[in-house]
Amino acid sequence: MTTPQSDVPAGAARRRSARRTFAATTLVLEAFVVLFATAMAYALRAAPGSVVWAIGGTLSIVLLLLSGMLRSPGGYVAGSIVQVLLLLGGVALLVAPVEAAGFVGTMTLVVAGVFVALWVTGLRLGARIDREKADWDAAHPVGQG
Repeated sequence: MTTPQSDVPAGAARRRSARRTFAATTLVLEAFVVLFATAMAYALRAAPGSVVWAIGGTLSIVLLLLSGMLRSPGGYVAGSIVQVLLLLGGVALLVAPVEAAGFVGTMTLVVAGVFVALWVTGLRLGARIDREKADWDAAHPVGQG
């Protein structure tokens, strides 16, 4: 017996997309890193506190919201755009005329680069895992045998 909406047998577990899991995990972890970086920028008095918290808090919330929007291709596009913006933010900090901005900008750029690498790797490997799962499911139908 199948459910009315799909060909998945009743009682069978729905498989969650590996690509979506990897991407959502990256965005949530990145939201926390941005929040901690915001606290550091506030402590360094890099800008007025209200500006620092407005930018950092908004970016953290956007990252968390994007992790839930990955049901559609637009969520992945928006996530990729945010990755580019974070890299550009690291570059902007490198050239900012703020005391200790060179070190902070370098570290921000390194961390942003790590998250971009995680994002790209998660998208590529997740898509490959999803394809392999679909191939396996097609070769081993449920209920036959």
